[in-house]
Amino acid sequence: MRQLIVVSRPEDWPLSISGVERISARDYLTNPAWAESRATRVFNLCRSYGYQSNGYYVSLLAAARGHKPLPAVSTMLDFRAQNVVRLTSAELGRLIDRSLKPLHSDQFTLSVYFGRNLARRYDSLARALFNQFPAPLLQARFQRGRDGWALKRVAPIAFSDIPATHMEFVTESAERYFSGQRPRSSPRRGNQSRFDLAILVNPEEESSPSDKRALAGFRKAGEEIGFHVDFIGPDEIGRLAEFDALFIRETTAVNHHTYRFARRAVAEGLVVIDDPDSILKCTNKVYLAELLQRHGVATPKTLLVHRDNVGDIEAVLGLPVVLKQPDSAFSIGVNRIDSREALATAVSELLADSDMVVAQEYLPTAFDWRVGVLDGRALYVCRYYMARGHWQIIHRQGKRVREGMADTLAVDEAPSAVVDTALKAAALIGNGLYGVDLKEVDGRVMVIEVNDNPSIDGGCEDDVLGKALYREIMGVFLKRVTARKLG
Repeated sequence: MRQLIVVSRPEDWPLSISGVERISARDYLTNPAWAESRATRVFNLCRSYGYQSNGYYVSLLAAARGHKPLPAVSTMLDFRAQNVVRLTSAELGRLIDRSLKPLHSDQFTLSVYFGRNLARRYDSLARALFNQFPAPLLQARFQRGRDGWALKRVAPIAFSDIPATHMEFVTESAERYFSGQRPRSSPRRGNQSRFDLAILVNPEEESSPSDKRALAGFRKAGEEIGFHVDFIGPDEIGRLAEFDALFIRETTAVNHHTYRFARRAVAEGLVVIDDPDSILKCTNKVYLAELLQRHGVATPKTLLVHRDNVGDIEAVLGLPVVLKQPDSAFSIGVNRIDSREALATAVSELLADSDMVVAQEYLPTAFDWRVGVLDGRALYVCRYYMARGHWQIIHRQGKRVREGMADTLAVDEAPSAVVDTALKAAALIGNGLYGVDLKEVDGRVMVIEVNDNPSIDGGCEDDVLGKALYREIMGVFLKRVTARKLG
């Protein structure tokens, strides 16, 4: 990918770095050749990022041309915000306080050069600031208050303001960055990739939607069809501007960094799976219950419970009954209630955290169907059997987790009613990657829920298609990225 440094004047970037071109802002804005250039990263080092300045228009037009500007216009607007503290996430706030706690003074200034700081003890903080406010050269000012350290101001720093004693480090940081040695990035495998794909993973997650074998399958398939694939972590949201697409392989939630990643990626113009709308719709069981009912998709008998109709649960659904907290996932927050006394306690606890919960009739089956759907097509069909001696697929007892067996069928081997019902339900959400869970009782097929970010593990969901499953998914990314670039 072509790499450009755009400056107001030549002296604003006197360094010479292999593989990086330096051009003026006027040239970039007025030369029609740049509008036709493809696969270009634009590092905007103009003297001003003020609204409607040349620096502002460099990043604005870079985005319109399908280039990758750093900083993006959204970051420039963040710089201009009066209340920087409002933009600081809780995670960054804790990191700031932890990093600066040993200091004796009440004020501190930190320079961040391509995500790094001269003092290694501030590496984590520098990287986090770069991820929150992605720009090549930054300066952050902090102040200690009664409640600890807080970020008071963050702004771009001009090359001319960099101390001479820092220049060797700045040169090294720039060379590392432009060569692909970015913080926590993986090495490139040659320069033949047409596009860049980020896969968001979290090594600390206990129930990841894809195991190492599947992640390796995604990487290999992506690279075979023309992507450079890079795994990124939860603290690397600032790197999204480097990529053309984002694949989230971490359990999603709305009040969570996965949703922030999806929103930021869409704002940066990336192709995203899971897209934020799908996360919003799928992670709330109340929304799903209402949506499926309104469109006539068969489901178990369902009641949306609030404080005024708690007394209707037993009369409408009987006992046992299944209660679901709205943001339940991986069988967590889903409970079977067998008695009237337990029902009163469970509903009270759930309504303490949410104004609405979902109650469904209990339908015991030996297994649940799962249909994997992408782009409106069924990719795989699995049967997930209940854990031995339990009513769910996953049985949790403290730290002990037991799962039932699973097998995978070719799509054309599965009952057509199962596949057709799954496709109808998925279409109500969007055209992303979904796992539709269904039950079949006395010949009647019913949707339990539609999941974004479905499990895809090596030796399970890929048991029929094998490597072709990963190629199918990567192929959809390639189709969408190509259409966006050429559109």
